[in-house]
This record gives sequence, C-alpha cells and structure tokens, in this order.
Amino acid sequence: MRLWLAVLGFGVLLGPGQPAPTAADLARQVQAHYTGIHDFTADFAQTLKGGVTSQTVNDRGTVRIKKPGRMLWDYATSQKQRVVADGTDIYIYLPEDRKLYVTPLPKADEASKAMLFLSGRGDLTRDFTASLDGDQPPGQWRLKLVPKVPDSDFTTLTLVVNRASLSLEGLITTDQTGGVTTYAFSKLKENVGLKDSDFVFDTRRLPKDVEVIR
Repeated sequence: MRLWLAVLGFGVLLGPGQPAPTAADLARQVQAHYTGIHDFTADFAQTLKGGVTSQTVNDRGTVRIKKPGRMLWDYATSQKQRVVADGTDIYIYLPEDRKLYVTPLPKADEASKAMLFLSGRGDLTRDFTASLDGDQPPGQWRLKLVPKVPDSDFTTLTLVVNRASLSLEGLITTDQTGGVTTYAFSKLKENVGLKDSDFVFDTRRLPKDVEVIR
C-alpha cells in the first residue's frame, strides 16, 4: 500500500542496524496507512489447517474491498463460491449447491474484528492488544493482535505487512479449537477506484432452481 510512504512507512525510515518499531507504534502506523486506503484488489491463497476436523483445505481466488463495508470474494478452487457484501447485506452464493444465503451485514458490535478492520470500520489500536515476535521474516512485519473483547471467530489475528510500504500481504487467524486460517495476498493494487455498483449481487440473474435463504 503506497500511501505517503515518507511519513508512514517504517521500512522507509529504518536503515540497516536500526531497531524494529514497538508493536504499539507499528499498529498505529499500519492503522494510519490503512485508513488512507479507500479500496483494493488482490489475488489470494487461503489455507485452513487443523481445528475440529484436523484437515487442511486450500483455496485460491480474487478479492475486492471498498470502504466502508463492501467486499467481493470469488473462490476458484475447492467448492466454488462468491461472497459479496454490498454495505447492507452479505450474499453467499454456492453454485454447486444451488443455494444463496442472504444475511444483514453485522453491526459494529456484532461483527468480527478482522472483518471490521478490512471493511474500514475497525481500529487496530482501539480493538486489539499488539505484540511482535522476536523472529520476523525478512521484508515483512508480522503484527500479532489479540482482541480486547473476546471474538467468537478467532483468538489471535496476525497481520503480515510489507516493511517498506506497509501493504497488507497476509492475514493469519487462530480460533478457539486451534484451527489456523491463512490468507496470502498477491498482485495487490490500492485505490483503483472501485464503484459501489461493483458490489451489487443481482439475484435476478440466478438460475431459476437456486434456493434463496434469508
């Protein structure tokens, strides 16, 4: 994410041999940077590992996000599905099952903190306690976040950001059963000018045999 790097990018400000930022400082910088991002597109690779089923599931696809509250996830592998949030409702379309699930977009006090952050309705410094592990991968920061209020979807959220630009390169969540979900983002483009109409799910175009469940 390329926004005002001279001001916000720790990777630009830190030279060889200089100490890493504190977790609290990095959280503030990442939040400030992400606040300036209005929309982005990316390819993603998703891995679900462990948890209740002790299985590993891999998926790939594309994602579009526009603040506030608009998302479009297209899964191309495993069970194909499309997940659309239009700012008011969430649509989960499973073409192979011939089903469409429609539910209202959760309110701020009901939604996952990870979802709030991505959709532009959250705040890292307000919603999480941050920490940095001592072993950080080259070129990246891995910022571990524990929600201050327990979250039903995960116990920890780790943001993977580029050191030089603070662009979001991945998300890792761990749930109450020990299951780990990892998203790796590639080909990320920011502030591309996505329109609200890009997130409209037109139910009139569905096959007639699709069951709509509200």
